[in-house]
Amino acid sequence: DRRQRQMCIRDRVKADAIEDGSRQFIQVMADQAIQSLTADSLVQAERVKRFRVLFNDSFAVKSIGKFVLGRYWRKANDVEKKEYLSLFEDLMVISYVDQFVRYAGEGFKLKNARTENETTVTVFSEVKRPGGAKPIHVDWRVGTNGTIYKVLDVVVEGASMSNTLRADFGSILRQKNGKVSGLIDVLKKKILSLQTEMQNQ
Repeated sequence: DRRQRQMCIRDRVKADAIEDGSRQFIQVMADQAIQSLTADSLVQAERVKRFRVLFNDSFAVKSIGKFVLGRYWRKANDVEKKEYLSLFEDLMVISYVDQFVRYAGEGFKLKNARTENETTVTVFSEVKRPGGAKPIHVDWRVGTNGTIYKVLDVVVEGASMSNTLRADFGSILRQKNGKVSGLIDVLKKKILSLQTEMQNQ
């Protein structure tokens, strides 16, 4: 019984440490986002470039990409995997740069954290909105080995970014007879249209 109690205490201490580490990691990332992405003088192309660095530093890009592709990852050949991951990164960076500035920007407030398992922590935050509107709840799923921390998913008002993308990609893949090359073509077109949109802003 005493040994069990000691183990429980040890587990709690370990959980507290990775919760604190995860909260700190998210706070630092939010501070970096404010510093590097919110200057008024920043042109969109430069903002995208800076966000790409932040995204690769802070997010488990390959793990998220593989999760989003689901069972189709195993069906892709090495060339397709490489091209898909590169396009996935482009899509994430271009699609989420403005949203990320909004979620981790000025009104960002860190709340508590909860250990999900030995390597995953959810960090809760909210984003204040102007005019007294209800704040937006943003949860960050963080994966860690105790020293390295990476974002695995962002859940906004209960909607998971990774699960939404997985469903979207899954439906494209079903239309393309499960061919990853078909998804790659769709992603190329989507990225091109987003880039054009951005240039015309």
